[in-house]
Amino acid sequence: MNTKRPHFDEMLLDTDGNRAPYTEYAKWFAQQDPARLIQKSKEAEAFFRRTGITFNVYGEDEEQERLIPFDLIPRIIANREWTKLSKGIEQRVRAINAFLHDIYHRQEILRAGIVPVELISRNEAYLPQMIGVTPPGGIYTHIVGTDIVRTGEDDFFVLEDNARTPSGVSYMLENRETMLQMFPELFSQIKVQPVSNYPKNLRRSLAACAPAHCEGKPTVAILTPGIHNSAYFEHSFLADQMGVELVEGHDLRVVDGHIAMRTTEGYRVIDVLYRRVDDDYLDPLNFNPDSMLGVPGIMDVYRAGNITIANAPGTGISDDKAIYSYMPEIIEFYTGEKAILRNVETYRCSEADTLKYVLENLADLVVKEVHGSGGYGMLVGPAANKQELADFANKLRARPSNYIAQPTLSLSTVPIFVDKGLAPRHVDLRPFALMSPKDINITAGGLTRVALKDGSLVVNSSQGGGTKDTWVLED
Repeated sequence: MNTKRPHFDEMLLDTDGNRAPYTEYAKWFAQQDPARLIQKSKEAEAFFRRTGITFNVYGEDEEQERLIPFDLIPRIIANREWTKLSKGIEQRVRAINAFLHDIYHRQEILRAGIVPVELISRNEAYLPQMIGVTPPGGIYTHIVGTDIVRTGEDDFFVLEDNARTPSGVSYMLENRETMLQMFPELFSQIKVQPVSNYPKNLRRSLAACAPAHCEGKPTVAILTPGIHNSAYFEHSFLADQMGVELVEGHDLRVVDGHIAMRTTEGYRVIDVLYRRVDDDYLDPLNFNPDSMLGVPGIMDVYRAGNITIANAPGTGISDDKAIYSYMPEIIEFYTGEKAILRNVETYRCSEADTLKYVLENLADLVVKEVHGSGGYGMLVGPAANKQELADFANKLRARPSNYIAQPTLSLSTVPIFVDKGLAPRHVDLRPFALMSPKDINITAGGLTRVALKDGSLVVNSSQGGGTKDTWVLED
């Protein structure tokens, strides 16, 4: 029997068989008692609740913290597929870092006319305070999360880059830990590349970016906005896994030209600060004067070369969605190579002819804010009603430069576990890359986010999506 599926199914062939990466898993699954799997699914939810793996949706009450739904069917990627993805991600991360150094120094890419000057000069993510500043080791993007979607057997696209404070790695780690506890026999039958070394690699990579004057073992700390932040679980989880201090702005101060944290034995100098606080709140003396989350004077210490801030201030300009549309040219400019991973076709609404096209085809497009994240402020045209389309058209006309648009992709599906067995749902993938002067380390796998609603293309947890473990097979 040959059944043409409406979307590329990563597990099932159009014939009755399974794709090669899923062959062994499918044999195991066929032997399982559905009642046992339902029980395991409940156990996983209880584990996540007990561990405190929750998030808070902005605008909702604090007591309405939610669990991110976890699906127990893994997403499985062949080693051959992963090799292509990891090479493409590494190429992209190198180009983004080179781009950031360039636009804060000589601006050769602007002189060459490849990226429009106004896209930088009028961009709120571009920080004049970073002009002429070279971070320790020349690294701007210490941690990058690259969102990737798939539409066919060999068709992978980068949906967006996350170079500010990319989140979600704690779910990658906890999803694997949960699967190992629930189905240990699976991992003896199927050889899956590990993800548990991420915290150790993160600490090693951050330490390698310490200021040049640092002697001995660098002191690393994580700066969190505090317990009310939606990603606070991740901040505390990573601090614990890395064996470093979790600090808030009020724990830090400038001491003799360095940033020091308060301890029971007095103030201790920090060499590397992994900040999970946005640029605008990082230093009230340089940015938002009302910020209570940052450290007064930290930018002066940073510019003097006495602390590493990861990711560097001002990296947000590189994951701006309007800049994203130039990434193929950016990659070629800095690497001399064609992009290994393709961009999704992107329409810049700031251009009059393009805006006209987008307004005329709004019902068929996905429209995003250039600085947006988490699925907020976006329109999925095919899922919107007439009133929603009309309202969004007015937003576009009022601030066209604030938006880009993309065609609605036919995203691949992977199976999730439902009461009746397996059902296909759309997914994306966020692998995490760590960059230091020594190397780029990409964890084999990443965070798979899944749209749990039938037919939905929105995978963000804030919009009702869930997660699943991502397996990259060994050869």
